[in-house]
Amino acid sequence: MISALELRHIIECSFLPLSCSCTVNVDGSLMIKVTEPSSGRVELLVTGVSTTPLTSSRAIADLVSELRSEMAGRKIGFEPRG
Repeated sequence: MISALELRHIIECSFLPLSCSCTVNVDGSLMIKVTEPSSGRVELLVTGVSTTPLTSSRAIADLVSELRSEMAGRKIGFEPRG
């Protein structure tokens, strides 16, 4: 079992060079907030992420990959078209 502190650290480091804060809610779920450090712009905010399935490095990597894909999809959708 991975401790909440270790889980937070792994997730937060996974988004470097962006800034990521991972908070454990009272119900044990996570809130993950990714921001652009220079502008402070929020790139991603996800709440209610269950920690139950995050018991292996593979599961954590899959979560991070899913979140990165969601961020990339949002950037593509908001780019100005010329």
